[in-house]
Amino acid sequence: MSEMCVLEDIFSSKGRVRIIRVLARAGELNISEIARRARLNYKATSSHLKALRNAGIIQEKRFGRVRIFRFKSESAKALALKQLVDAWETQ
Repeated sequence: MSEMCVLEDIFSSKGRVRIIRVLARAGELNISEIARRARLNYKATSSHLKALRNAGIIQEKRFGRVRIFRFKSESAKALALKQLVDAWETQ
């Protein structure tokens, strides 16, 4: 996926949607905690995170071997997805 991905690419995978929901609730987490909370294995989580990062939805910070992921705050698409999850969860 590239910056030009379509909305269907993001929502076509339950795994990606789970990760979006987890990050919307938690703010930022490491990959192991995202995998645990999304109930996905590490490899699937890593693959979905890479796709979301390539789409410009999330960003990654590295602290040595630890990778922390969160919504990309300067991305309108990322903020819209977070607002969607927030609105959906409060209903």
